[in-house]
Amino acid sequence: MGLLAGCFGGGGGDDNARYSAEIRRTTMGVPHIKADDWGSLGYGFGLAQAQDNLCTIAESFVTYRGERARWFGPDALLSSSGTAGRPRNLDADFFHRHVLSAEAVAAFRGAQPADVATLIEGFVAGYNRQVADLKAGKASGHAACASAGWLQPATTDDVYRRLYATNFAGGYSNFVPQIANALAPAAAAPAAAPARVAALSRQQRQAIARAFAQLPLQVGGEEGVGSNMYGFGADASDVPLLLGNPHWYWRGPDRFYQAQLTIPGKLNVSGASFLGVPLVLIGFNDNVAWSHTVSTARRFGFFQLTLASGEPTAYLKDGVRVPMTARSITVQSLGADGTLSEVTRTLYTSEYGPLVNLASLNPALAWTGSTAFAIRDINAGNYRTFRNWMRWSQAESLEAFAQIQREEAAIPWVNTVAVGRGDARAWYADIGAMPNVSPQQVASCTTPFGQAVASALPRVPFFDGSRAACDWQTDADSRQPGAIGASRMPSLLRRDYVANMNDSYWLANPTEPLTGYPDIIGPAGTQAQSLRTRLGHLMVQRRLAGTDGYAGNKATPEVLQQMTLDSRVLTAELFKDAALAAVCSGSPAAPITLSADPLTGTAISPAVNVDVALACSTLAAWNGRGTADARGTHVWDEFMNRAQRLPAAQLYTVPFSAADPLNTPRGLNTTDPTALRQAFAAAVYRVQQSGFAVDAPRSQVLFATRNGERIGLFGGCGANGYFTIACSEKRIEQGGYSMDEDPNGNSYMQIVAFQPGGVQAHTFLTFSLSDDPASPHHADYTRRYAAGQWLRVPFTEAEIAADPALVVTRVRE
Repeated sequence: MGLLAGCFGGGGGDDNARYSAEIRRTTMGVPHIKADDWGSLGYGFGLAQAQDNLCTIAESFVTYRGERARWFGPDALLSSSGTAGRPRNLDADFFHRHVLSAEAVAAFRGAQPADVATLIEGFVAGYNRQVADLKAGKASGHAACASAGWLQPATTDDVYRRLYATNFAGGYSNFVPQIANALAPAAAAPAAAPARVAALSRQQRQAIARAFAQLPLQVGGEEGVGSNMYGFGADASDVPLLLGNPHWYWRGPDRFYQAQLTIPGKLNVSGASFLGVPLVLIGFNDNVAWSHTVSTARRFGFFQLTLASGEPTAYLKDGVRVPMTARSITVQSLGADGTLSEVTRTLYTSEYGPLVNLASLNPALAWTGSTAFAIRDINAGNYRTFRNWMRWSQAESLEAFAQIQREEAAIPWVNTVAVGRGDARAWYADIGAMPNVSPQQVASCTTPFGQAVASALPRVPFFDGSRAACDWQTDADSRQPGAIGASRMPSLLRRDYVANMNDSYWLANPTEPLTGYPDIIGPAGTQAQSLRTRLGHLMVQRRLAGTDGYAGNKATPEVLQQMTLDSRVLTAELFKDAALAAVCSGSPAAPITLSADPLTGTAISPAVNVDVALACSTLAAWNGRGTADARGTHVWDEFMNRAQRLPAAQLYTVPFSAADPLNTPRGLNTTDPTALRQAFAAAVYRVQQSGFAVDAPRSQVLFATRNGERIGLFGGCGANGYFTIACSEKRIEQGGYSMDEDPNGNSYMQIVAFQPGGVQAHTFLTFSLSDDPASPHHADYTRRYAAGQWLRVPFTEAEIAADPALVVTRVRE
């Protein structure tokens, strides 16, 4: 029997309350919010999120309002990484004021269904309740913001800005400083004719390509955040079964928050949302379960504008002058002496989208008197995202779920896998908002600058904006102008399984490769798959063959729980024996002379003789998994970080083959082991300098810190072939693989099975529910994850009532 607590505001009984809800917290503090209407549900959800993460949500509202420089100074960086990276505060302010303008937010707001709008109104009221209680001394904790001037009541526009900004993770948000600093040059004397851009030299093309290759795409880049997901059908599992395993941010507003939302007879959904988002984005209800992974589809493109003669803020379209729209933006900025000043920039928008200053990447891409560049994000016109997730939360079958995805074509930058009660199939789709460009346009509209950028940003259209023939196209079934229609985007239904680990749609199931879709969605059979993709499919194939060491040959919830956490490392399985044979000569292994670190390029002078004997013997005894007790894994990681910098043709003996994508490339090339020996020596040397023993266990080197306590973890980075992800932003010489600052890794994890007796879900929220150090739920889930103890999360009313940690709070306003 749970505890019952009251939390009331205003006067009168529930019949007179504007909002009334129950917050039932179960083990790990997971809130199950129950209400009779959408506004009350939002109220309970907003209050629960604020109780656990008030300061982070409040700071994010400051960010989306464009007020960071006012409170935190212009030059400091955002306090944590997220889908917009970590730009300077001043740049973040101008960016958000520009792309989240009052007009844009009003358009987004106006497109939302009434239920979503009502939910948001309640959410803001619940959030504001926690702000008021904290300021009045009726609530405790949240020391990071309790007395801060920037902790203020929110408005519904704060939430709409937060929701709309979520759309841009695959586009605008990767170019925050470039958009924020797109200032027009001074007008020049009119020229006789528009200047033509001369053909680029080979050196210019190479320099531009190098600059764009260094651009860190927060979502959709070669590295960074991602996910694993499986959906199993009747031929692979006795029950519909799903693994959702996002590798996501552990800090900041984009981190996940776990909850269940219930309106009897209307909604009953459990899962995770981002902070400040009042809807479940990944989760399950009584009938369907779904998850997401970051998609390879490009969601943005550039347009090169030919400017009108003597007018740097007007461009020519088929010979007709088109003026840009100016927006004068003024933000307040906090000086070092505590005084406030005003900073004004005039930023511009074209019919394609905001102007973008690419000169920081290469001077040839500057906004000049004759040429400018604009960026278009397909999701700027996609107002359907949260309607889609709302409808999914209420979907009554897998078929209905898939039909909703086809109808809305709204998912902004992720793939989807889903399973459903009573359905023998599993669903994969990359159906969402994507730019619609034809091969003919790519051939005829790509500018010389676009050709130079192509090697660094493949499949990103970089078109001539002076011709209407280069505008993005619209299909008969497009849900918005310039977008691909749902019928031309990939999907697959299988009775065995579907999966995605952040490579393209091509191998959703390797026995039925998907091909023939628009190139902008991703490569199909033309490049090697990531090590994580390969391992993910190999794990399933061995499971279904009964050769992975677990009982039977079916996917079951119990086996899937173990598979997900067993920390297999594909590079070790493929290369460890050959690598050690090449670098560990002698018994004990002889020292290796090291003259430079191949990872950093730093010369080591004078050269050092690195004693590798202990590293060699430790790795020889290693079973090739990144479990908490595995020793020497950090040496292997540092070695692979360096070895994989070698060109594929030099590193492997068997190149990638589209006919065998899960087993190629393979074979470590040890014909001339010099480069491998230097990589290994540098790895060992760095570990020796780090303060960690070469034979230290994984859990000592990889950890999260909560209130001064180090919690040892397991797993590693996908680039080194780990399937279980805990990827620190720190390197070993900086004090271990700390997951405390800007890491990404396993986050909200769910294994959902539609058993005959009802839906059953086992979950983790790896970083714990609350980021407030004073909360009892700041570290408990993290400890549970470290111990590998999946939580059987209650879903039915009876399960919630029977939870031993149940605390019920009735709230109203």
